[in-house]
Order: sequence, then C-alpha cells, then structure tokens
Amino acid sequence: MPDLFDPLTVGAWTLPNRIVLAPLTRNRADAHGVHGDLGVEYYAQRASAGLLITEGTQPSLVGQGYANTAGIHSREQVEAWRRIAEAVHARGGRIVVQLMHAGRVAHPDNKLGAETVAPSALAAPGQVFTPNGMQDYPTPRALELAEIPSVVEEYVQAARNAIEAGLDGVEVHAANGYLIHQFLAPGANQRTDEYGGSPENRARFGIEVTHAVAAAIGAERVGIRVSPAHNIQGCTEDDPADVEATYDALVSAIAPLGLAYVSVLAADPRSETVLRIRKDFAGPVLINNGFGQVTTRESAQALLDDDLGDAVVVGRPFIANPDLPRRWQTGAELNEFDESTFYGGGAEGYTDYPALDD
Repeated sequence: MPDLFDPLTVGAWTLPNRIVLAPLTRNRADAHGVHGDLGVEYYAQRASAGLLITEGTQPSLVGQGYANTAGIHSREQVEAWRRIAEAVHARGGRIVVQLMHAGRVAHPDNKLGAETVAPSALAAPGQVFTPNGMQDYPTPRALELAEIPSVVEEYVQAARNAIEAGLDGVEVHAANGYLIHQFLAPGANQRTDEYGGSPENRARFGIEVTHAVAAAIGAERVGIRVSPAHNIQGCTEDDPADVEATYDALVSAIAPLGLAYVSVLAADPRSETVLRIRKDFAGPVLINNGFGQVTTRESAQALLDDDLGDAVVVGRPFIANPDLPRRWQTGAELNEFDESTFYGGGAEGYTDYPALDD
C-alpha cells in the first residue's frame, strides 16, 4: 500500500505527497468576495500539501451563501485569485478552486441583497450568521426549468475564470448540502420535471454541470466532491437503496469523462456506497472521514493501507499547521487549532500559526 509521502498522479498534476488541503470556509474575503493579502499568505503557507483545494467559492453573486466568502465571477475576484495562484506556484504548490453555489443555504444580507434559488421552494433548516445577526434561512425561489442551463453556465464561466487566473483547475462541489447536493437529495428536491423524482433525474443537474465544466477546461483539470447520505442542512438521503441508485447514476455518467478525481466525504469510508463509488469511478479517489473527527497521521495512513482512497483530504490539522506534511513526516509536535477563530476576523487563527522554521 502507498505511503502518505509517496507521489501520485491526479489528472494533470503530479502530487509530491498524498495529503490534500480540504476546502475550508474561513470568511476572510471582503464584502465583495475579493481576497486580499491575508488570503495570499494563507494559501502560500500551505503550498507543501500535495494539492490545495480552496474554500468554497461562489460562481455568481446569487450563488453566495455566507458573509465574506470568496467569489470567482468578477474581475476583481479573478485578479485576487491570480495573486494566490502565483504565490502558491512560487512555493511549488498546486491549487484548484472549489466551485460552490450555495443554493438555499444563503441569506440576501450576505450577498448584497441578491435572491436565493434552489431546486424547490423549501427553506433550509436552522439559521445563518449575517451582518445583522443570526437569521432564519429564507424560502428560496425554485429554479424554472428554462433557467437551469444559465446556472450551469455560471459554473462553466467560473471554471474558465479559474484557468484565466492561473489556478490549476476546479473542484465541482456536489456535497455538504449545497446546490448540486440539493438536487441530489430527496429531502431538498421536490421537483416533478426531468430534474426531480427518480435518482436519475435528481442526478441530472450535477451531471450536466460536470460535463460542461470538463468540456470547457479539460476533464484532467476537474474534480468533484460528493458526500452521500451526509444528511446535512436538510439534504436528507435516508433510504439506502435510493442513495445507491442516485450516486450510481451520478458516477456512471461522469466516470467516462476521465476526471482528475472524485473526493468523497463520508463518516464511514468503508460503507458499501463509498466502496462502490471507488470501484465505479475507476480513477483517483480522495477520501475524507474527518468531518466528525479530527484526522491524524495514523488515521490518514490507515485509509491508504485499507485501499479506501489514493490520497487523504485533511481539514482542521491544516488550519493550525501550515507545514503539516513536514510535521507528519518528521513526527514533530502539532500546533493546536483554535475553533473560535475558524470563521471571520483577520490574521489571528488564519495566518499566524507558526511553521517549524519559525
């Protein structure tokens, strides 16, 4: 079995190790979704990862969910990502931007008053932080059938913008309760047209987005993230047979493209669904079981030893340890992360964690 520090070819890239920076929302962009110097420093600090996957990044203003998240649809945003790409490349890294349309997990106060859309007019459960305090999620407007192609095109243009900015590729976010996952999940999708009802219909939007993005920038520069039966943010998938049929439909339709990778978030990476995705995708699989638990070097290596993935996606340890691969390889002590600084703010808890050389 491979070691965490063995190289790996993933799509267009050769990764020097199999430790991947997870897409982590940190809310450090400005009110217009533009990263500044702190964002440049944050990603450059973590360039020793095998692959950097950026925070979820909105392909349009409507697609924004949270306050101070980065976008990749305006000129200013693209130029900010260009600075980040250049800084990461200067340190020998590889970086892809995660394209995340939040769908109904959004509030107008977080996106300059823009509307919220989703597969169906069903509000997400719970509340969201806004500049005006915690507020209920609003009921979204259900997307009209005729406008779905324009939403697909938002992803396509965002992918083109990523390549223009010098980023190495994109990850299509089809997980964690956001727009594509809202189409996949019966708990969020009550459509009766060709995008709702059967597993094949609910998978259609994600398939169309992935095909279109791959056609625009090359499949070897495109990954996709899924989280089957995650049951988060009201995207309930609680019928095992339906889950299997839905992700079979999705994976069987995208596997022939030759995508760079599929990234799977699963509390149980040994579940039948995850094992089936690994088999049917027949390409590099990035595995992440750290949503409910903190990934350690030992647990990450165990995922490779059990052939559950080809590389491991790591979140919280990377927040506090910008040089995590070196620390894991040398057995050095780890910095402890501070959860109170995960979201929003400035340098504290973002770029001020020391590297070993510091």
